[in-house]
Amino acid sequence: MRDVICLGGGLNYAAAVVLAKAGKKVTLIEKDLNFLGGNCLHLGCIPSKNLLHRAKTVLESSEDVFTQKAKINVDKLLNKTFEKIKKNTNGVLMQLKAAGVEIIEGTGYVTDDGVEVNGETLQAKYIIIGTGSHPRIPEGIEVDNKKIITSKDVFSLTNLPKHIAIYGSGPIGLEFAGYFTALGSKVDLIYRHEHISKKIASEIVEKMEEQLKSIGVNLVANTSITKATVNKKVEMETNNGKLTADMLLVATGRIPNTWAIKTNKIKISKGIDTNDYFETSMQNVFAIGDVNAKLMLAHAARAQALNVANQILGKKEKLNLDNIPKFIYTMPLSYAAAGKMEGKKTIFTLNRLGISGAVLNSDNGMVILYTDEENFINGAEIFAPNAEEIIGIISAALAGEMDKDILQKAVFPHPTFSEAIDRVLRRVK
Repeated sequence: MRDVICLGGGLNYAAAVVLAKAGKKVTLIEKDLNFLGGNCLHLGCIPSKNLLHRAKTVLESSEDVFTQKAKINVDKLLNKTFEKIKKNTNGVLMQLKAAGVEIIEGTGYVTDDGVEVNGETLQAKYIIIGTGSHPRIPEGIEVDNKKIITSKDVFSLTNLPKHIAIYGSGPIGLEFAGYFTALGSKVDLIYRHEHISKKIASEIVEKMEEQLKSIGVNLVANTSITKATVNKKVEMETNNGKLTADMLLVATGRIPNTWAIKTNKIKISKGIDTNDYFETSMQNVFAIGDVNAKLMLAHAARAQALNVANQILGKKEKLNLDNIPKFIYTMPLSYAAAGKMEGKKTIFTLNRLGISGAVLNSDNGMVILYTDEENFINGAEIFAPNAEEIIGIISAALAGEMDKDILQKAVFPHPTFSEAIDRVLRRVK
């Protein structure tokens, strides 16, 4: 009998490595070993950020202080990106082997008796399910992966469309709206509500929408696509009439991969149901990452995997998912948040910083800090250059359960946009 079976080789591999190093007999099952590291590494956040970083450079070079706008060799960029991903994948494999993890290539299923794979049933004291998610495709939209695509298809596009419609204003939709616009495509961003987000502070949403318009994105609000088919061009039927484009990117969220569950002992609703410790309704079976639908982010999946590994090793501690940072790589300013957006709200705008104006559109950025009645930090939202880097300061403050006076003791480097954290702390009343 094995100690632990990790089903899925995405960020689940982190648990496998930790447990094996601690002396546990661990087996990791992955249906495609070329996909070790999961969707984020191969078809998600890693390749997308490689593309987005370069696209941001192109966008910033359009400022009038430059003599000409930069151009990208997309084919070369994609090749370079996937060469790096191949090395990273091999690195994951080497970590697993070095730790002594047994690796099985095959499609695994959780049954009443254990994990079924390659015609046999394996048993273990603990099972950790980390089978990820897949794109949600609304009814009526016929994806052909050529003209009507999902995010994974973007990474094979060497010839970009002249006109692309993007359906959905979540992170994927917003990020690729910037990417295609920066590289010269006409972009229609289609979304169902009046604004691009109901979760982000209205003050920031306003600035994000202004930024999208300023770089050339056409915002198509209050619009739902009821049907989309290909007939030379992509033809879309919506509640507001017909639309056409050369290509349609469907970015309407993701659905947990619960296909691996072949037992009624594990309850499934939106994803695999778990408690606060990622335990399923089946004893000693855990579910981490996208498959439990709690927080669909790679670093959240890794944090959950490590939390479960620690539990198996006798260190049970609740992971506060509210404190895990979230970000959207919009451009030129990006958005990030961590903690709870509740309590006293203090705003500092970046145009008051000495470095303001050094980055395109930085005058329109801001930091919103949320504190409780005793001035302990509840959370923050940031709209700034590299907000995804700055939010780490707030994450550390939340982990340390700091109040504003403790964090204010930190000295922030000058001139940087991180100084906005110091300035907003000093305005808390």
